[in-house]
Amino acid sequence: MITRVNRILTVLFSVAVVLAVFAGCGGSSTPAAPAPDSAPAAQDGAPAEAPAAPSGETINLELWHIQMDGDFPNIIQRSVDRYMEANPQYNVEVVPTANDAYKQKLAVAMGANQMPDIYISWSGGPMIEYIKAGHMQPITSQINSSGLKDKLLDAGVAQATYSGDIWGVPVENVAAAVVYYNKAIYEELGLSVPATISELEANADAIIAAGKTPFSLANSTQWTGSMYYMYFATRHGGLQPFQDAATGEGTFESDTFVYAGDKIQEWVGKNYFNVGFNGIDEDSGQSRQLLYADQAVMHVMGSWFLSNVLGENPEFYEKIGIFPFPAVDGSSADPTAVVGTVGDNFYHVSGSCADVDGAFGVIAALLDDQAIAERTANGRIVPIKGAVVEDPLLKVIMGVVENASGTQLWYDQYLPPEVADMHKTTSQEIFGGTMTPQDANTRMQETMAAYLARS
Repeated sequence: MITRVNRILTVLFSVAVVLAVFAGCGGSSTPAAPAPDSAPAAQDGAPAEAPAAPSGETINLELWHIQMDGDFPNIIQRSVDRYMEANPQYNVEVVPTANDAYKQKLAVAMGANQMPDIYISWSGGPMIEYIKAGHMQPITSQINSSGLKDKLLDAGVAQATYSGDIWGVPVENVAAAVVYYNKAIYEELGLSVPATISELEANADAIIAAGKTPFSLANSTQWTGSMYYMYFATRHGGLQPFQDAATGEGTFESDTFVYAGDKIQEWVGKNYFNVGFNGIDEDSGQSRQLLYADQAVMHVMGSWFLSNVLGENPEFYEKIGIFPFPAVDGSSADPTAVVGTVGDNFYHVSGSCADVDGAFGVIAALLDDQAIAERTANGRIVPIKGAVVEDPLLKVIMGVVENASGTQLWYDQYLPPEVADMHKTTSQEIFGGTMTPQDANTRMQETMAAYLARS
């Protein structure tokens, strides 16, 4: 078994490569000049000390996050504990919540104006909406004066930048979606890693003939099936059709999106996915259980899949192979583009927080030296400058990332919330056969046009 020690990422990741790879992630703008700031910089990876509370009073802060798997809740709690030990004037309550429940919880909190001091988002369109609604405060001066900005990947900072200010810190992961497969079953069936969709479909047909399911999918959460839709669209038409549709210069009714929906329904008709996939929950790991039991052979998921496996079934880690999502036969679209993000979870200071310096200090503690070592030992690619991957599987993912011509940010992160919700709903209905791709695309276009008309 590969030990976790061998999975620690050491320092040396090329900034130039990262900037080239992630050129497609989100819009960037030049940060505002640093304002005077009272928060001192952290030294040697230690949590920064925050200003003392007046008259020895305790300052209470609340942090919400969604890291529920493996050791990650403990990693976050230990980081916060170190911050409180260095800054005893603070009492920080950490509230972990499952991914999909968190989204609803956050919406309710915003509607009631009862936000935590620190919370996560996924950048893109939702982050901009939260900024406009007053639910975030800029942390430009804090991140510049602390030195943390120089430590982070530039592309991650760019994703957190809007209208000249920095609004969040990318913490959890450099996340790219790839295809994971069971090497033992591939070898048993004499299958080769596919370069095209037709080759992948031939593999899927052979897997079905062997009495197994080609792809494991838990799509009650909707964003999981969206990964297939995004890759089909990106492999068919490249990055431009989505960018044009999102700005109103193009349309979600173009051939690229029709192809994506048609291909999904074709695969569903061929039984490429496990039975009942639209009613199965990803957050509870049900899709992974099918892989662990050798009932399903492949899985399209972000790179956090590896840390999930390490926490749940380390023995299965030895069976994992990885390949990039294959090219569409006959398409001129660059097949190296990846779907993903730099940072995965961005931590923000809420608009209602009365102590921005203290809240930022908590966020910075999540990326102190110990936290980085613990995250990398648990299979994460931390979004900091200088990470060389030692683990063989993470090396494959980083190879996919380094060779990418560009990055498609997850649709549900890039799009405004109402349009993102429509995308997830319609893509799930495409999978379920309750809506045609053409009807789904029409609804997407109508929702996007209505949003743009109000903006």
